[in-house]
Amino acid sequence: MKCPRPSTLVLAVILVASAAPSEAAPTLEELYALVQAQQAEINELKARLATNEASHAVTEERLTATADYLETRLASAPPTERRSHIGGYGELHYNNLDADDSGGDVTEADFHRFVLYFGHDFSERLRFVSEIELEHSIVGEDNDGEVELEQAYIEMDLDDSHYLKTGLFLVPVGLLNETHEPPTFYGVERNDVESVVIPSTWWEAGVGVGGHYSSGVSWDLAAHTGLETPITGSSAYRIRSGRQKVSNAAADNLAYSLRVSYTGVPGLELAGTLHYQTDMTQVDDDGMDEGLLTSIHGVWNLGNFTFKALWAKWDIDGSGIEAADVDQQDGWFVEPSYRFGFGDGALGLYFRYQDVDAARTVDRFDQWEVGFNYWPIDNVVFKFDYRDRQHDLTSEQGRDFQGIDLGVGYQF
Repeated sequence: MKCPRPSTLVLAVILVASAAPSEAAPTLEELYALVQAQQAEINELKARLATNEASHAVTEERLTATADYLETRLASAPPTERRSHIGGYGELHYNNLDADDSGGDVTEADFHRFVLYFGHDFSERLRFVSEIELEHSIVGEDNDGEVELEQAYIEMDLDDSHYLKTGLFLVPVGLLNETHEPPTFYGVERNDVESVVIPSTWWEAGVGVGGHYSSGVSWDLAAHTGLETPITGSSAYRIRSGRQKVSNAAADNLAYSLRVSYTGVPGLELAGTLHYQTDMTQVDDDGMDEGLLTSIHGVWNLGNFTFKALWAKWDIDGSGIEAADVDQQDGWFVEPSYRFGFGDGALGLYFRYQDVDAARTVDRFDQWEVGFNYWPIDNVVFKFDYRDRQHDLTSEQGRDFQGIDLGVGYQF
């Protein structure tokens, strides 16, 4: 703001005075008093303006200093400081299956899984990971639902290439057990080899170590609780029924898992796991003793084309399981797929053939399926497939079915 000079003000006053009638003309003393009053007012205005400008400068300086401090603080703080995470996934299924025996028909909708992840980074080297799952929408009497804690462990980086973890964690085996969010695999239902032979989702409590190197080689070794497989009833010798889920789990006989992986060639993943348990039932001399699971898989990505294959086999000792002729349980699948851009998203077509030979007669079958996944964005998927299952034994052929599945899934 510019204030008028005193000389200008005096001149203006004189002009006004000369324009007025003669009887109202001020004396020189009155004009001098008026000029003095105006000058005092101008000085006051100048002082206020200077004060405001100084205050503004101080405020701006303080804001700049605060911003500089925050930038310095953030730059010097560990990137993981005060960093907690939340995520999750879920999937809704619709199955319409037509069995040879109409009593085995299935027409149902099920919100199969609702999962939340919670994690916290204590530092750059130390973190907490957890996963809580609600299955089949509701828990209670006469309902199929379950609430499960599938992961809860502390992981620490020993250096840039090695880690140590302890707590409740997923066993390092197969393709699905550690990575099973719906947008990451084809088909509404997970493949049966990694449900019946490898009892995914499979978690245990223990301690694990591992390493990963620039060559593409990595390894994971874990000692943990093991299975408690039943030897009587409708689920006798069924591996999946042996999962204890770390709920007051018997720990008389521990288990050990070793996985070695190779990803040194772009687009290629090869991995194998050995899992050994000294006693598959946690009880001595009951006809089911030590067990060894061997699993190998490969994934080959070539442009839009992907080929997956997996084989897994249990070899179990014991007079009872050998007498039942289920001391060897195995399965395998192959899955070619092709994914391409479709509108703003992506469309993937796939075919899968699998063969399963496990303890229960209902778990001895081969199945082929064909279908597609549509991803409007990477973390949301819509699925369709057609399945045809044929059981090996005549006694189970009424369970043979053909049908369709629809699904929607997400992760975040």
